[in-house]
Amino acid sequence: MKKVMKILAAVMASAMLAGVVGCAGAGDKGTKDPKKLVMGTNAAFPPFEYLEGDKVVGVDAEIMAAIAKEMGVELEISDMEFDSLPTALANGQIDCIAAGFTIKPDREETMDFSDTYYTASQTIIVSKDSTVKTSADLADKTIGVQTGTTGSSCALALVPEENVKGFGNGMLAVEALTNGQVDAVIIDNNPAKAYYNENPDKLKLIEGQFDDEAYAIAVKKDNATLLKNINDGLAKIKENGTYDEIIAKYIK
Repeated sequence: MKKVMKILAAVMASAMLAGVVGCAGAGDKGTKDPKKLVMGTNAAFPPFEYLEGDKVVGVDAEIMAAIAKEMGVELEISDMEFDSLPTALANGQIDCIAAGFTIKPDREETMDFSDTYYTASQTIIVSKDSTVKTSADLADKTIGVQTGTTGSSCALALVPEENVKGFGNGMLAVEALTNGQVDAVIIDNNPAKAYYNENPDKLKLIEGQFDDEAYAIAVKKDNATLLKNINDGLAKIKENGTYDEIIAKYIK
């Protein structure tokens, strides 16, 4: 009798374990909602994310939509201030950050990054009649940046902190430049080109002054499941040509 009971107990334990494993594997996306992937971004960074009406569009929006499709979930985009994105990720308000987001050592302390998907560089924007020709010419200037970005770090390496003015997004920084509130703006190359194309008679670009940087998708620290799902999805859309189509659509 005791032997039979032991066998039954072993069978029940195995069944329970199998059930637990099955539940953990089935539909486990690493997201807060198993049916949804919530992407945090700041939609004032063309061509990577910007608004068309009330819809967020751009490179990151389409890449994440394609990854979400590969994961079998719906993409939801949460548009917020750029410098609030890390906090939103840490407290579970969003599942990931896709915002022309650069891999940096200080960020790696609190979040994990996917494989890279784009290489960018910082560009200086100045007024058409500015005498600034290189980054060295900014030593005594006031520089506008988007708060919390690589552009901000680059500016702080060139001038004292009091000479750096932070703005909620790149568009506001460029408006400050055209209004004479700052002498220059440092921002990623493709948004810089987008802002220039809107004001070619007022602005000029100074490129090639800073090192290249890598964009990646950030997830909460140690969320290995979501990180793997995103990397797998990214690899698939690179392999099937979707990634190239998205880049060609937005970046000429």
